[in-house]
Amino acid sequence: MKKYILELVVFVSGAVVMVFEIVGSRVLSPYIGNSVFVWTSLIGIILGSLSLGYWLGGKLSDKKANYKTLSWIIFISAILISVVTLVKEPTLIFLQQIIENFKLRSILSTITLFSLPSIFLGMVSPYAVKLKINSLETSGSTVGNLYAISTIGSIVGTFGAGFWLIPIFGTTKILLLLSIILALVSILLFTKKGVPAKLYFLAIIISSLLITNIVDAAKIANDFIDVDTQYSRIIIHNATDSTTKQRIKRMSIDGNASSAMFLENDDLVFEYTKYYDLAKHFNPDFKTSLLLGGAAFSYPKYYLREYPDASIDVVEIDPKVTKLAKEYFRLEEDSRLQIFHEDGRTFLNTTNKKYDVVFGDAFSSFYSLPYQLTTKEAVQKTYDVLNDNGVALVNIISAIEGDKGKFLRAEYATYKSIFPHVYIVPVANPGDAFHIQNIMLIALKGDVPPSFESEDSEINSRLDHVWKKEIPDDIPILTDEYAPVDYYIYQLM
Repeated sequence: MKKYILELVVFVSGAVVMVFEIVGSRVLSPYIGNSVFVWTSLIGIILGSLSLGYWLGGKLSDKKANYKTLSWIIFISAILISVVTLVKEPTLIFLQQIIENFKLRSILSTITLFSLPSIFLGMVSPYAVKLKINSLETSGSTVGNLYAISTIGSIVGTFGAGFWLIPIFGTTKILLLLSIILALVSILLFTKKGVPAKLYFLAIIISSLLITNIVDAAKIANDFIDVDTQYSRIIIHNATDSTTKQRIKRMSIDGNASSAMFLENDDLVFEYTKYYDLAKHFNPDFKTSLLLGGAAFSYPKYYLREYPDASIDVVEIDPKVTKLAKEYFRLEEDSRLQIFHEDGRTFLNTTNKKYDVVFGDAFSSFYSLPYQLTTKEAVQKTYDVLNDNGVALVNIISAIEGDKGKFLRAEYATYKSIFPHVYIVPVANPGDAFHIQNIMLIALKGDVPPSFESEDSEINSRLDHVWKKEIPDDIPILTDEYAPVDYYIYQLM
């Protein structure tokens, strides 16, 4: 074992770096989302920190290369990762309160939580190389071997985090496990002297892991669920609706309140979801519908009650979300409800089914959204799956004019390039072009212009919100080749 201890060290450090980076996205997502800006900050800062670590590790190894120092470098990285578990929430909440600029907040959040542990992890490989080199004649192969083993560790860590660790364990447990693994490697490296202190630390970390399990059980008992899936971090908790003052259960996905239900009745909580009922005005005889984005299935449950002669297919990418909807949001099996667990765009690309209505509810985040559903190619697929008099109703969060309305204007132009009739319906403030709000984009496949009057008073009140002013034609359409959606969404923050 001693013969290959340095190979083990670089393998573990390579794996830990990648798990730490991937889990980092889940630590950040409830507070700053999961957009390209967040990933850019995370990858850039960790790469920069590793580079600094490589430099420091090389310098230090030239001065004093011994197993004791390497052991302490690894042990300190274990301590620093365990500290992240303690300070992550308070730090992110604090930065959220004091820093308004989203890009700056992404960078500072990443530096504060992930830079220092990454520096120490970066020091490991060059230090191990120095200890391993026996002669200049074989130095090239020695360096190549160790860095290859470290890279293999990174590959194992990447797949292990994405396919196994994150879907099974929460972020805090994974970080504590990383600390335990590093502490064990540190103990293996070193002899008796520093072992007692390290064993005490190891005992503390293992105790923390046990306490975390107890705390998780207590949260579940109090209806607070915090779950990591392959796609998102999901938080479910009870709250009070600010409008009605009634008790609700809310599902947040990556920090965005995606769904909610009243605990004591079956009414829709979010006002914008009531605007999906405009489908029956624009296509009164609809029988088949498609919803892109299921979350807690608030609207599908309402749809099945409200339209007993109609069916609905729901495309929800995350099967864990559906499982949680069944456990906590009263989603039940129904022969008229079919659920597909795949990306909305891939479903549109491959389905042979036709629908009378397509509902879009995948753009309900201030932080990030699936750009592949925003483009001209995706809109063409939406058009193709609709029957001749079909209608698409897509929820968008945006203003209409100004910088904060760029996403709405881009999406409006994109739909106008495919559909003959496209309208927008602001939900909260129908006369304010600069107010960020839910806006229902309605696209009709039929050639005949629709009427905007109804005998149904509720439908009529919503039709009164139809935007009648001209929408500026100043933003290019979105395509698979060019879709700066994250930049447009950034304007909303």
